[in-house]
Amino acid sequence: MENNEKCIFTSDLHGNKLKYERLFTYIARSSPDAVFLGGDLSRSLVNRNKKGSKDTFISNYIHKKLKDLKFLLKNSYPEIFIILGNDDSKNLENDIINIEKQNLWKYINEKHYNWRGYNIFGYSFVPPTPFLLKDWERYDISRFVDPGSIAPEEGIFSYNNRDPEENFKTIKNDLKIFALALDFDKTICLFHSPPYKTVLDRGDLDGKFIHHVPVDVHLGSLALYNFIKENQPLLTLHGHIHESTRITGSWKDKIGRTSCFNGSHDGLELSIITFNPENPESATRILI
Repeated sequence: MENNEKCIFTSDLHGNKLKYERLFTYIARSSPDAVFLGGDLSRSLVNRNKKGSKDTFISNYIHKKLKDLKFLLKNSYPEIFIILGNDDSKNLENDIINIEKQNLWKYINEKHYNWRGYNIFGYSFVPPTPFLLKDWERYDISRFVDPGSIAPEEGIFSYNNRDPEENFKTIKNDLKIFALALDFDKTICLFHSPPYKTVLDRGDLDGKFIHHVPVDVHLGSLALYNFIKENQPLLTLHGHIHESTRITGSWKDKIGRTSCFNGSHDGLELSIITFNPENPESATRILI
């Protein structure tokens, strides 16, 4: 379907089988050209005090569902692009890559991929949070941590032999390096974090204080916001802050010419955003 690609995007399913069943049923019925999954695919065992336990949700449940879907759709099987999120353990990457080797999806964290003339770029890291698991957390533009959050090096990691240099990396510098290889007019970015101070990053934190310091109700990345504002990619896809759409009443925003969508949802339904990259303004959101 040249210049008329049908894409769908969702994020933050957190191992919810009911939502996954709805997603796979929707894909089988609508046969999109591409599917974007914006991280937090599973549920962190570290953040649930089960460090060391092996999460088999992706290697067992999702793997089987993808194989069944490919058998059903055959040549109509979509290109599926995924990243992990801050509630996914990095030690899931071996399972993710094994599934990728079977041509069931593309794992694009910190990678570029060309699809039908579009540059697809993925990035999983989010600014520091109050959660213990730090596999996908990184300082934003400096070594500042919001009140109530935990610095990356003070948390827990699901893997061993972490390079101490990771403590000094920032989202800002990462994006500066990756930007060198992108043609932004045709770029779709799949980010787990939303950009800072938009309708996509609004947390349910009104009136809350930490040690008498008011908590910032915006939880996104300033580095991401600046990256989008400066480079103006075609489209950016985000998750992470589930309640933002409920609070702000909007799942989409604009930064200059760039359309930005939030695929997460804090209700029982599955949120799906459908879009044609040739016309991001026509995107729609459904809850199923």
